[in-house]
Amino acid sequence: MNARRVRVLRAGLKGWGGVAAMAVVCALALAFALLLPLTQSSDGGTATGGQGVAHGSQARAEDDPCKRDPQIGKAPEKYTLSPSPADGATIAAIKARPKDKRKLVVGIDQNSYRWGYRNPNAERKGQLEGFDIDLVRRIAQEILGDPEAVQYKAIPTNQRIPAIQEGRVDMVVRTMTINCSRLPDVAFSAPYFKTGQQLLAPVSSAIAGYATKDRPELAGKRICTAEGSTAFSKLEEDKESKALPATTDISRTVPNQLDCLVRLQLGEADAVVTDGALAASQAAQDPTVELKGEPFTTEYYGVAMNLEADDLVRRVNQILADYRKDTANGWQASYDKWLSATLGPDSAKSEPSAPEYLRKS
Repeated sequence: MNARRVRVLRAGLKGWGGVAAMAVVCALALAFALLLPLTQSSDGGTATGGQGVAHGSQARAEDDPCKRDPQIGKAPEKYTLSPSPADGATIAAIKARPKDKRKLVVGIDQNSYRWGYRNPNAERKGQLEGFDIDLVRRIAQEILGDPEAVQYKAIPTNQRIPAIQEGRVDMVVRTMTINCSRLPDVAFSAPYFKTGQQLLAPVSSAIAGYATKDRPELAGKRICTAEGSTAFSKLEEDKESKALPATTDISRTVPNQLDCLVRLQLGEADAVVTDGALAASQAAQDPTVELKGEPFTTEYYGVAMNLEADDLVRRVNQILADYRKDTANGWQASYDKWLSATLGPDSAKSEPSAPEYLRKS
């Protein structure tokens, strides 16, 4: 990010307040440079998998569960393995790492407010916090007996699947939607959050919601999305089906979703399409933008893992089941702490229904 843009962005972020605003500017500058791993250790051999697993994943990519089973095609979030507390080869390999590397390697976001972000005002300045981070810590506690036994790696939106397939991380916990296009590439846990695509635009904008051919508000507008996101896939589908006006510009994609907010603030985009849960947090960061209209899709976040890591998938599903039952320090407590301020005190619309485990192997 050049000096002129940083000055403009500082002015646009005055509502964020003092030192915190400057910290956010720095974080956004990092986002423009593509987020780097949060540790200095080498990727080679750190996480389970590696090139051999990547080749195996490519081979299995030809087997599409959504095409094979219409029920999965309608509800991909149900395509996961049943819970189990048992350790298998994947978890054994994680536990067998040398003492200083005996950690869970997790791909996360460090710039999504209230989900996974560095809090400049925390007791430990700049520590990672948020709803996704709480879940990562719980998984590490259950598998390794220590919530701090995590090597966090900041992964751009468009690198989540490659990071898993190449063995750079054990899992990704990064507001990642479970959908049919991803099932041949990675294995998902049961869903841990329910949301939907929504539009974010300046408060002063006349845009009232997501456009359709019957309400062409986005005609001639520049829409920003993250590369590899479900938002961009939805825009592509609607453009092809002519549900979006032909003049709507959806070419403004970025590596990280937060970059879209920066483009909006700099006047380089007219609106952003992203998950409503993320958009609400961004609106809380910047009072000059707001959600426009209602969600126009239904989506579920899941923990993404390697296709071959069946034991890890089962273990994470067991942890999720217990996490949701834990009323004192589980899912609800984390929602109340991080998300109730932006999504409202009633968590019913955000908590997925009881999971189904339709994947058999």
